[in-house]
Amino acid sequence: MKVVIIGCGNVGMSYAFSLVNQPSKVTELVLIDINKEKAKGEAMDLNHALPYAPIKMNIKAGSYADCNNADIVCISAGRNQEPGETRHDLINKNLVVFKDILSNIQKTSFDGIYLIATNPVDIMSYVTYKLTGDSNKVIGSGTTLDTARLKHLLSEKLKISTNNIHAYVMGEHGDSEMIVWSKASIGVKDIKDYLSDQEMQDLKIEVRDSAYDIINKKGNTSYGIGLCLLTITDAILNNDNSILTLSTYNKKHDVYISIPTIMSKNGVRQQIQADFNSEELEEYRNSINVLKNVIKKLEL
Repeated sequence: MKVVIIGCGNVGMSYAFSLVNQPSKVTELVLIDINKEKAKGEAMDLNHALPYAPIKMNIKAGSYADCNNADIVCISAGRNQEPGETRHDLINKNLVVFKDILSNIQKTSFDGIYLIATNPVDIMSYVTYKLTGDSNKVIGSGTTLDTARLKHLLSEKLKISTNNIHAYVMGEHGDSEMIVWSKASIGVKDIKDYLSDQEMQDLKIEVRDSAYDIINKKGNTSYGIGLCLLTITDAILNNDNSILTLSTYNKKHDVYISIPTIMSKNGVRQQIQADFNSEELEEYRNSINVLKNVIKKLEL
């Protein structure tokens, strides 16, 4: 199986390193970056890790021609979110980048899955779909990282394994994201048996603001999203029917937004619609409206 990563920054290379140090079906990894020497150096560095890696893999710096027979093309290129910036502040900066990247990919015979990691990920996933044409084959990392943050914080607070925590962050990967508390559970017990309303509200804010806190402290977020991208890749290539909160196309509202989704090697297999309570439905609709208002301003 072949993966092409476009953009050798913090996110792209954390994903690449995750692919190397975890067992997967990926046997070929190609790195593409506007800085060709950086891509070559990153490929060399990853190759030197292979003697200690759990898998064998061919790794190289390449060109867009390598997309021809790729199973997944992951786009992580673009400007990083700076301290004080929101994900929406990156739109105009990254729209130009994406138009150029997608134009080059469209010149190849690529027919695999687009995996979008560049922020704002819902908007960039929408852009990719509009410029390539098949929503089933375009997904964004969505709120997989936010969901991981939520599970980690719950695990730390309750001293219970994340494997037994069933809770999801949905909506925009951004400030309007929401947690579906009404469907959250610990083992077989409702989350409200463990947390007060105030504790749930505090956790929601902590999850939402985690990226800002990390960026202020170290300049970027990378390790968490790197492993999220690996998990998504495995779900696609293994056909393991995992349920992940991916950013996928909502045809009714013409937006990309995160809901629990099952992926296959051929693309989106099923979107799982949640039964929201009235408060959650209002939050979800707000998230849709936030994204729609951004989309209206796009110059595609």
